[in-house]
Amino acid sequence: MEREIFVVTGYGQGHLQPCMELWKNFSSRNYHTTLVIPSILVSAIPPSFTQYPRTRTTQITSSSRPMPPSDPLSQQAAKDLEANLASRSENPDFPAPLCAIVDFQVGWTKAIFWKFNIPVVSLFTFGACAAAMEWAAWKLDATDIKPGETRLIPGLPEEMALTYSDVRRKSSVPSRGGRGGPPKPGDKPPWVPEIEGSIALMFNTCDDVDGLFIKYMADQIGIPAWGVGPLLPEQHWKSTSSLVRHCEITEQKRQSSCSEEEVIQWLDSKPRGSVLYVAFGSEVGPTREEYRELAGALEESPGPFIWVVQPGSEEYMPHDLDNRVSNRGLIIHAWAPQALILNHISTGGFLSHCGWNSTMEAIVHGVPFLAWPIRGDQYFNAKLVVNYIKVGLRVTDDLSETVKKGDIAEGIERLMSDEEMKTRAAILQVKFEQGFPASSVAALNAFSDFISRKVT
Repeated sequence: MEREIFVVTGYGQGHLQPCMELWKNFSSRNYHTTLVIPSILVSAIPPSFTQYPRTRTTQITSSSRPMPPSDPLSQQAAKDLEANLASRSENPDFPAPLCAIVDFQVGWTKAIFWKFNIPVVSLFTFGACAAAMEWAAWKLDATDIKPGETRLIPGLPEEMALTYSDVRRKSSVPSRGGRGGPPKPGDKPPWVPEIEGSIALMFNTCDDVDGLFIKYMADQIGIPAWGVGPLLPEQHWKSTSSLVRHCEITEQKRQSSCSEEEVIQWLDSKPRGSVLYVAFGSEVGPTREEYRELAGALEESPGPFIWVVQPGSEEYMPHDLDNRVSNRGLIIHAWAPQALILNHISTGGFLSHCGWNSTMEAIVHGVPFLAWPIRGDQYFNAKLVVNYIKVGLRVTDDLSETVKKGDIAEGIERLMSDEEMKTRAAILQVKFEQGFPASSVAALNAFSDFISRKVT
């Protein structure tokens, strides 16, 4: 009997990309797979995804950003989804639903699937470590941690103990997305009510990076949990030469001041492991003052660098920086071919906000971090990278204060000269040399067995 799996994506590229990869993975396992997607994101689906058999999309009404269930647009989206499911249930040409895998950002869709007796699996598009640390900070009431205090987390290693610096945050966080910041550390994580009633959890990660934290979450929540990632675009599993030859990365090409060929030529001219790649997310970044501090640090640091400057941030940096650094620096405005850069032999370090997709991309390519988290799960992603798998350094110990040029310059020097860290990153990279991790293939197999038994 043919069965169908629904994958429901949240908003933004950081949510859509993993959901599309999961959609594709289940299609390749001979499931009929439907991606439920906000209408505003439909144009972001690459044309190549139409080649996969047994895939469909279902559009629902959307705004430009996530809205509460009480919002009129959310209510219309709920009506869209319910009407679609009702139509399918009455049409014998559609396969019977097996389950819905729901990005917890749109957890309100659970109730609609339940109306049609479709079980729900909650998907975290970030890693299990951040979820585990948010859960532990809430359960241990981390809001009252004092300076110098260390609070051990039962079931997790000592190096992941909560400290005062873990709960310190800037009072306001600059956002290009227009939304407010996440709850403070120690508050109830916003995803807790969104996963209630789920029969299992999925995380966009793998056992080699996050296995201990996946198990912790399964034990804490009391339902099965699997790491089914990293759910990265296919180009991250290919060599740089393969990427350039087949031009696969240009499929989602966006507006940029540099072509892929120009980036590769520049990287080819630099010594092995010498280039620092600097890129923050499209939604968040340092403050205006910190951008100036960063520009000063990059100008004074002797090594070559690539700096990706997002639209709206150009006004924060010196107008003549390009001329002052000359060929030592490549400043890319807007979009950059991140897979090509991280996979290039000349790239030796990544100054990153530690958004989850970027974090996994760098780990897959064996590039160590200078971690500069800005908001939300990025802080605990950075803690994973620095404290647990030990392939990164923090740009400063106190991220609640303005990050200064001296901190950045010192961090760059330490990162680019730390051969032991580079070795650890290279050893971890070996886990991904054969492509998508074997542990995640096994997890998808285990999930298939689980859901088949659960439903039949």
